[in-house]
Formats: sequence, structure tokens, C-alpha cells
Amino acid sequence: MSEFLPTAVFRIWASVALCLLALSAHAVAGYDRDAPMSKTNNGDIEIAYRVVGDPSAEPILIIMGLSASHRVWSPELIAGLAAGGYRVVLLDNRDVGESSRTAKKGRLWLAWQLFKYRVGLRVNSPYSLRDMATDAVAVLDALEIDRAHVIGASMGGMIGQIIAYDFPERTQSLVSIMSTTWAPHLPQPGQEQQDGIAEMNESSAEQATNLQELGFYPGALPNQVTAILNGGDRTQQVAKITAPTLVLHGADDALLSVEHGEHTAETISGAAFKVYQNMGHNMPKAIVPVMVEDMLAHLRANPMTATVAAR
Repeated sequence: MSEFLPTAVFRIWASVALCLLALSAHAVAGYDRDAPMSKTNNGDIEIAYRVVGDPSAEPILIIMGLSASHRVWSPELIAGLAAGGYRVVLLDNRDVGESSRTAKKGRLWLAWQLFKYRVGLRVNSPYSLRDMATDAVAVLDALEIDRAHVIGASMGGMIGQIIAYDFPERTQSLVSIMSTTWAPHLPQPGQEQQDGIAEMNESSAEQATNLQELGFYPGALPNQVTAILNGGDRTQQVAKITAPTLVLHGADDALLSVEHGEHTAETISGAAFKVYQNMGHNMPKAIVPVMVEDMLAHLRANPMTATVAAR
């Protein structure tokens, strides 16, 4: 992907958050995505989190993607996992929702980083995907959870992969949804994705406010886009994952094509791989119940003891 023009790279990843709009849905009984959140710290970064479901049940740590808060998850998906007998831990990644903000870099800085990426030089970022993974682990620490099932979508899938290979002792199982190893041989996003739906980084104050009401934070884009690019190809690290893994992908994903999910599954020994028809880089409402059942089957096939689940 190193041949992308800088503006195209940014617009591709800016469109991720807008594609994820399809994850949002109406409220479901038993799950209120506007409920108050708790907070913990990873160094000087404050991370907001909340728990849904039986406090004594096996925990799931679920991580959302680029510039999106936990509120973007489909309520049907969260309620389905909780109803399946699990304690679902949701968090806001740094720079979104109720978590700490890192100073947003200017346009010239971002343009320079994207130019460096285009010509094959190392990208600088205010923080790394691994920093975001340690934020998530700090939430587990705050809840005194030794091990959890980890589920992540898009960038959240990348963070989940990092938790699985850097913190294997904390990972009971992994579900990587519409994500990637970022291997350089994988297909580029389609032209429509390159054109982008909008350049969220340049949203007006009013537009940014409207997006935040939906759970999206345009101010996070430069920091998180460069964190993704800084991470580069993680194939060798992903190959070290030993946790039982389920890889889910949409057949019509034009942002991270199905080959990205296929490569992730091929890279992780023993990983299961499922492709959903009529799904792009989103989670259509009609597919969510099927996805929940697939995830529950994976989780139930890889249980933890009550002692490990809650000490």
C-alpha cells in the first residue's frame, strides 16, 4: 500500500468511521449505551469503560475501531453477547468518547507523515497501537480480570491482535472482525474508498458535534491513522498468536478486502475463518444475530474456569 498518495491514504482511513455508522442501531432492552462510565488510568492516560452483563460471568473485552467510541457497537450485538452468558467490557479508546485526548497534530505534520509512508519511510505517531492495547489491558487490571475473551473490529481488531500476541496470558480467545495484519502484499482499498465519503479531519465544529453524538470523534483521526501506519506489517507478530481465534470478514468489504481477513486467518495457527455475504466494512443489522451466534459458539468452545474468570 506504500504507493498511495498521502491524501488518499488519509481519506481511506477517514472513511472507516463513516462506514462503521452501519454498526449503530436502536436501543435494546437491558443495554443502555448512554449509561455512565467508570475510568481508570494507564500512566497519564485516562480510559473510560463500562460493563454489561452478569458481573460473575466470563469476561469479554470488546474494542471498537478508528475514531469511534464504544457507543458505535450495535446494541443487539452487545445485548446478544450478554444474554449468551458473558460479561461484556466496553471501553473508549484514547482520543474518543470519555477517555483522555492527545493533542491533535496539525495538517502540515500529518501531510509529512503520510508522505513518509508513501515513500517507505517510518511514520511518527503521538502514540502506537500497542499503547492502545496497554490501555485496554489497564481496564482489565482495574476490573481485576486476569484473562478475557477479546473481540475487536477494524482498528479494534488490530488492537485485539496485539493483546493476543503481547499479552497471551491475558487472552482466553480472540475474535478479529474485518481487520488486517497490514501485510504489504494485500489488495489496496477500492477507488471508491480512496475517494472517501468525507474528510472528517476537516469537519466543521457543527459537523464534529453531530458526529460525536453518533459516537465518532474526527479529532482522533490524525493520531489514530498515523498509529496504524506506524504499526506497519505485523504478520510476524500475528503469527505468534496462540489463543483460539475466529476471523470474521465481509465478502463485500471494499476498504479491507476479504483477502485481509483470509491472510489474518492463515497467519494464526488453527484460526477459523468465516465470510459473510452482503457485508462490507460494516455489520448490517440482518447479519448481527448470525455473527453473535458465531461468536458465542467460538467463546463456548474455549471456556475458562470460574476461578480464572473472576478472581
